[in-house]
Amino acid sequence: MSKKLIESEEELNIINDVEEERFESITGNEFEELKQSFQTAAKNTIEKLSKRKSITIRLLENDIDRLKAIALNEGMPYQTYISHMIHKITTGQIKTR
Repeated sequence: MSKKLIESEEELNIINDVEEERFESITGNEFEELKQSFQTAAKNTIEKLSKRKSITIRLLENDIDRLKAIALNEGMPYQTYISHMIHKITTGQIKTR
């Protein structure tokens, strides 16, 4: 079994904060309220991210043919590929300017 190394400055900061007792304990009730709040936020986020909505878009036939060829090279259906690329653009993974 290999020993896991600390990989980031953030991890080092957390270790230092724990060692220097910079954290404040909370009661069991406070913990449960906070836990419930995070669970609700996570559930809402998952629901929001998993909702899909159909749209209609008109594209040039030549563009569709090119998209189909690119998607084939990527190993996915072209509509999935289009959705994937739009998601990358809207999340900033691909810069448009």
